[in-house]
Amino acid sequence: MFTGIITDIGTIRTHEQRGDLRLAIGCAYDMESVAIGASIACSGACLTVVEKGADWFAVDLSAETVARTAPGLWDQGGRLNLERALKVGDELGGHIVTGHVDGIGTLVSAAHEGDSTRLVIAAPAALAPALAAKGSITVDGISLTVNTVEDQADGSVHFGLNIIPHTAAATTLDSLTRGRAFNLEIDVLARYLDRMQSLRSRSM
Repeated sequence: MFTGIITDIGTIRTHEQRGDLRLAIGCAYDMESVAIGASIACSGACLTVVEKGADWFAVDLSAETVARTAPGLWDQGGRLNLERALKVGDELGGHIVTGHVDGIGTLVSAAHEGDSTRLVIAAPAALAPALAAKGSITVDGISLTVNTVEDQADGSVHFGLNIIPHTAAATTLDSLTRGRAFNLEIDVLARYLDRMQSLRSRSM
């Protein structure tokens, strides 16, 4: 489990296609305190540490993980939002995040609004029922609050977020280009409510 509060930005140092994709990720964590087998959320995807050094760790990504996450995210030289797994007693500053990507969002627009940046992100139709104004969403591992929701004619949805300067500086949201893809994870409560509603509809 995670909270969506980013604690480091990692850089992909090596990208090696074996049976699975092996990445070595540079970071500022004290790797002495990170065990082999520990979970680290990498831009919203929960990955397992399989090897480590003084200032890096390695993870393996299956073809399924690569297919279900944002295209281009795992390229060598890319930056990743990092968060170590929760420990009992840790402060829950964001919201409950599982590190399981539910879908891919695409940046529609980014505009200055005061000192903040207002983002509009397009999400697929499958996620539309789980997005609500003032609800929580995880974008590339970052816990954020949905400000607006606009349903689209094709069933997809555009949702708005405000990114304060601190969040932009502490994450990979400091660099934004139109069409950028994001890993999205809906709120865990919304996921279960959506499943319950789906089963209820089938039984009617």
